Amino acid sequence: MTTFFDYLVLGLTRGSMYALIALGYTLVYGVLQLINFAHSEVFMSGAFGSYLVIHAVVGNGKATAAWAVPLLILLGVVSGAVAAAAVAWVLERVAYRPLRKRGAPKLAFLISAIGASFFLSTLAGKVFNSQTTNQFPPFFDQNNVLFTIDGAQVKVLQAVIVGSALVMMVGLDTLVNRTKLGRGIRAVSEDAPTAALMGIDIDKTISRTFVIGGLLGGAAGFLFGLNFNFGYNMGFLPGVKAFAAAVLGGIGNIRGAMLGGLVLGIVENMVPIVPGIGIEWTDVVAFVVLVLVLMFRPTGLLGERIGRAA
Repeated sequence: MTTFFDYLVLGLTRGSMYALIALGYTLVYGVLQLINFAHSEVFMSGAFGSYLVIHAVVGNGKATAAWAVPLLILLGVVSGAVAAAAVAWVLERVAYRPLRKRGAPKLAFLISAIGASFFLSTLAGKVFNSQTTNQFPPFFDQNNVLFTIDGAQVKVLQAVIVGSALVMMVGLDTLVNRTKLGRGIRAVSEDAPTAALMGIDIDKTISRTFVIGGLLGGAAGFLFGLNFNFGYNMGFLPGVKAFAAAVLGGIGNIRGAMLGGLVLGIVENMVPIVPGIGIEWTDVVAFVVLVLVLMFRPTGLLGERIGRAA
């Protein structure tokens, strides 16, 4: 059971990051019915944005006082979120809005998204040296054990990641369900032409949706960077898995993306404890579970769009 809880904690940790990234995919799809494949690079930009800020503040991190650690984590989350939100805003204005104004077909949006993804990844490789990986300065002891669950250790970093993700997910759910901006997002998702007739600025709502998705993706980029090495191509695999998580939960459904991310993270981290299956099968099993769920429930676990599900 200790092994089970160890892998469960690891699964919740990774699943929390998948869920934050998946929310960016599902928000954009819920409003535009568009898969923003460049969101993986938005996630990547959050890691580098927060890295530059944290490195400028703490240097090598060795002289960081204990009282400053929570402030630095908050600074990392905010700086990563802001950097990624800025990239997401520019992405919407440059890659998508001109196509929308001209009534371009959906295929044009898809091609634009893929092109933007390659551009941002290549640009990051040129700016941040594609031959190296990066690490955040060790400004706190990430492996310090905070508490145990039936013998399974929960480390400080794991608690930071899961706790931060839960706060942001609850905040997004509250924003979409209980604020004027959230009502606008739900209205545009349900029926954009009618929402425009009711006085909602469609362009502003779409732009803000991209920014919100970028904020969450950028925060996930910082948390991912704390947990792993990161580089210019870091967005691809987490991005694919987060997209799978959004589909698993029900693409276009906010709570579905949260649930899908957590389920996918737990499933892929439980693989090593299954007899006869090695860790190399982790990615395969995760996507097999996705296919099996969609075979019996094609709309995903919760399967409603933002306008109807919120």
